[in-house]
Amino acid sequence: MANTSAVYARIDTGLKENAEKILSQLGISPSSAIQMLYSQIVLTRGLPLNLKLPPVKPTTIGGMSRAGLDAELMKGVESLKTGKTYTIDQVDAEFAREFGI
Repeated sequence: MANTSAVYARIDTGLKENAEKILSQLGISPSSAIQMLYSQIVLTRGLPLNLKLPPVKPTTIGGMSRAGLDAELMKGVESLKTGKTYTIDQVDAEFAREFGI
């Protein structure tokens, strides 16, 4: 038998039950799942997860209050007065960079 060590962790009971139900449907034991996770940590030299905050979604007009909409419109007016304008290509590029759209 291979040289093994025990791993102990405390996790939420509901999370454990839900995860083990899915693992069972996949035919994978909890020990095998942990072994897979550890193997991926070693292979990738980090967590095999894409850990990042979800992208910020642009605010829609329907989601704004009247005061909020007025404030945003006034920002636009002030930008025009100061000559700070953007081409449609610049706006599209910024939306693509910031929101992925």
